[in-house]
Amino acid sequence: MPEPNVIHNTFVIERSYPKSPERVFAAFADPDKKRRWFADGDSPYTQEFTMDFRVGGGERVQYKLRPGTPVAGMTLVNAGRFEDIVTNQRIVTSSTMDLEGKRISVSLVTIEFVPTDKGTDLICTHQGTFFENSGGPEMRKEGWRKLLEKLGDELGR
Repeated sequence: MPEPNVIHNTFVIERSYPKSPERVFAAFADPDKKRRWFADGDSPYTQEFTMDFRVGGGERVQYKLRPGTPVAGMTLVNAGRFEDIVTNQRIVTSSTMDLEGKRISVSLVTIEFVPTDKGTDLICTHQGTFFENSGGPEMRKEGWRKLLEKLGDELGR
């Protein structure tokens, strides 16, 4: 049987942060804060980051991937649209990812902020369609794990 050229996948990652839902939500809503944990980092070189945080607004990140990454030297673009925003409760985005100008995935991501006695439980539900050369759902899941770790660092600032 031939290898599928489209893979559909859903995964959920949950994290607890010792900060209020307002503080965790702000790390997604404030462009400067989000750029620090979402776009900038050790592996990629961020060439562009834009964000218009409102329903119907967009977000775009363009990276040049550094040596030591699976696709070193290539350009990766993640472009999204904010589909639903309920302050301090949830954010839903739809997004595409292109590698060297070729579409490799389409995703719907829901971030939920649940207040707890100790702070906030964050629930990230990623629904994705992955095409050829995307690295597949496991690579994306690992990417989100790392991002949510960086979010924790941002919240500790």
